[in-house]
Amino acid sequence: MALHSVEGLLDAATDAEVRREWAVLAEVQLPSQAGHKGPTNAPHVTLSAAGHVPDEAEDRLHGALPGMLPVPVRLGPLVVMGSRRHVLARLVVPSAALLALHRAVAEAMTGASDVSELVRVDRWTPHVTLAHGLTAEQVGQALAVLGPLRGLDGAIETVRRWDPGARRTWPVGGIPTMGP
Repeated sequence: MALHSVEGLLDAATDAEVRREWAVLAEVQLPSQAGHKGPTNAPHVTLSAAGHVPDEAEDRLHGALPGMLPVPVRLGPLVVMGSRRHVLARLVVPSAALLALHRAVAEAMTGASDVSELVRVDRWTPHVTLAHGLTAEQVGQALAVLGPLRGLDGAIETVRRWDPGARRTWPVGGIPTMGP
C-alpha cells in the first residue's frame, strides 16, 4: 500500500547539495534518487506516513506548523538502513527544534490510519534518502564514491503533503515552493 506522507523540504542550498550527491551516484550507474524523474521528487525529511489522512488531520497540520518553521537542520554522516535491499541516506541530527516539529506533526496526524511505526515519536530516525534498493556490494561502492561527507547545516523551510493516489503534493506549512 502506498502511504500518504508529510515531508519537510530543505532550503535551496541544502536541496542543491543533496541533489549533487544524487548526481554523483547516478554518474557511476548506482541507484540514486536522481533516477526518480517524477515532478514531485525532492530531497526531504519524512515527518509522517500513513495509509490515509483525514481532513481533520490536514486542518491540524495547517494550524500547528506556521509558527514552527523554518527549523534548522544538520545533515550528518551517511547511514545505511534495511536488511536485504538497502537505503543509503544522510542522517539528520536530531535537535530540540526538529523533534518539536516531528511531535507537532505526529499530534496533528492523530486519527490517520496505518501510521508507519518508522515515523512514530521516539522511534523515528530522521534522514534524507540518497538511494534505495541497493545491494550490499552497491552500498560499498556508493560509500567509496561519496567518500566522507561533511556535516551540512540547512533548514526545513516548508512542510508538504504527498498523496500517492493523486500523485501530487501541496504545502501545509512554511514557505510556499514553486517547484516540487
